[in-house]
Amino acid sequence: MKVLIFYASYGGGHLNAAKSIQNCIMENYKDIDVEMIDCMKYVNKTIEKVTTAAYREMAKKMPWAWGRIYSDSQKGPLAHISSRSNKIMAIKLLKLLREKQADLIISTHPFGSQMCSYLKRKGKITSKIATIMTDFAPHDQWLVGHNFTDYFFVAHNKMKDYLISKDIPENKIFVTGIPISNRFLKTYNKQEIFEKYELLPEKRTILFFAGGEFGLGKSRTAEIFENFVTSNFDIQIIAIAGRNPKMKATFEEIVGKSNKSNSVKILEFTNEVPELMSISDLVVTKPGGLTTSESLASHLPMLVINPIPGQEEENAEFLESKGIAVWLKKSDDSKTVIHNLLNNSGKLASMKENTSVLARPNSTYEICTTLL
Repeated sequence: MKVLIFYASYGGGHLNAAKSIQNCIMENYKDIDVEMIDCMKYVNKTIEKVTTAAYREMAKKMPWAWGRIYSDSQKGPLAHISSRSNKIMAIKLLKLLREKQADLIISTHPFGSQMCSYLKRKGKITSKIATIMTDFAPHDQWLVGHNFTDYFFVAHNKMKDYLISKDIPENKIFVTGIPISNRFLKTYNKQEIFEKYELLPEKRTILFFAGGEFGLGKSRTAEIFENFVTSNFDIQIIAIAGRNPKMKATFEEIVGKSNKSNSVKILEFTNEVPELMSISDLVVTKPGGLTTSESLASHLPMLVINPIPGQEEENAEFLESKGIAVWLKKSDDSKTVIHNLLNNSGKLASMKENTSVLARPNSTYEICTTLL
């Protein structure tokens, strides 16, 4: 059996979800030939380069513009332009699909699903098509060509209800959660992790994600970080600057000025997120679909910062409504919000408890079992 996994490089979530699925298939289904392909890069390297660069720049410098595109692409001219451009690109993708002869196509980005469903409608391919929605809020771009998609995997029941309201048959929809690495299923030796990072097990640990290479809301992120560092609470912080040397330098300056180098560890990019989440009591992060899923699987309350308008703001709204996250908005005084949160151990405990309602640590395995 041949399986293709399509993703696109807009943010890291689509790629990581695709990787988790590929790893799960390779580990559990030895007789299946599985391959991962960046569908946008394959279809048109120039378009892919320009659009991913535009996404990054827009997310960084003009998040409101991305929010406008996001909401407009649900309906009206933009939805049709996007559908038309996908048809043109689908013709190029057909060459690849004829060459690979896949029995099953799994897509973690709407473009892949749209192009393949168009080709299936035209009778050009007969493969089964599975769409994995990698956010906590639905967007109609995922549903273009849904009559020719065989499986939809969603994060929670409210998304399932939305898809049903769009006339998608219930037997096509599976509430599995967003695919995450099976490393989040492991039990770690917490004592060893505390020792490795020179931290104290008796102190509350805050895991602080700076927003990766895009450096979203840099001055606001620095301000929030400083308010944690200088708070009067007995906490320790693991700050992940990601591939962002400027952010790392800003963090180091704040820590040096506050004389808190013993209780704050600043890391660049790390592969040890499951381990670090296992020893943390609160995660501070943008509400991307993947980080959110990993936090839920680790039963971590969230302080949501700097969501990109569009899907991330919808994610933030949803998580706050479920009592799992506090969304620190632009208009909020960050010092007050942080103080109120750290001062209220009852609220943090109930947020932690609420994560179990949405946590889907077995999501990847469930998706693979359903499909294969």
